[in-house]
Amino acid sequence: MSELAIKQTFSLAPQNLDEALKFADYLANSDIVPKDFQRKPANILVAVQWGMELGLQPMQAMQSIAVINGRPSLWGDAVIALVRSSPLCEYVYETDDGETASCRVKRVGEDEQTRTFSMTDAQQAGLKGKQGPWAQYPKRMRQMRARSFALRDAFPDVLRGMPMAEEVQDIPTERELNQSLPRKTEEPKVLAAYPDSKLEESSEKWRGLIAGGRTDPDHIISTITSKYTITPEQEERIRALAPIEGEATNESA
Repeated sequence: MSELAIKQTFSLAPQNLDEALKFADYLANSDIVPKDFQRKPANILVAVQWGMELGLQPMQAMQSIAVINGRPSLWGDAVIALVRSSPLCEYVYETDDGETASCRVKRVGEDEQTRTFSMTDAQQAGLKGKQGPWAQYPKRMRQMRARSFALRDAFPDVLRGMPMAEEVQDIPTERELNQSLPRKTEEPKVLAAYPDSKLEESSEKWRGLIAGGRTDPDHIISTITSKYTITPEQEERIRALAPIEGEATNESA
């Protein structure tokens, strides 16, 4: 075989597991692969395997497969490329009237199918005006949604059930869902009423502590109300335990 022929048949596609592991290590250390795969040989290995099942070469797989929220998916251009290259596809036509995107597809031996996605649909899905591509490129995003619905419905076998990255990006994460849900307000804790019997038992002790300057009615009330509710009458009785200023002066004299 000539040197030119050897160059033309050269391929990076691994032929066995050992080659695949080495291939993944080499590419993980390269700066020309997407960031999702840099320094992540395991991600490369999975992407290459997915690509092989879809009919993509390893380098194509890494450019076409994205991992979004832990879920592998295909970018929209790769999806339509796979479908159009399949012998099962007769045609794919896409249109947009400025409000609604349409995707018409025809599978061999079946009737034409059409899927649409409008700005009304986008609004109902909470996508209209959403920060990012939906605010900057609504026409392109409508096109991707209509394409995703049509191609995944008509050619699930060609796509092996892989979702489109543009659609997966719009699915809220569990964290976003939790943030959007109304938080359950905790009901205030109902404290038990403070028994009069305890007040009677403690009154003389508190009177002595107050007289000795070791506590005061406010402190006693604060301590009780951290565990119980007290009535205005009980609070008044506790405050009455403090000696009247004139009485304290006479005693000290």
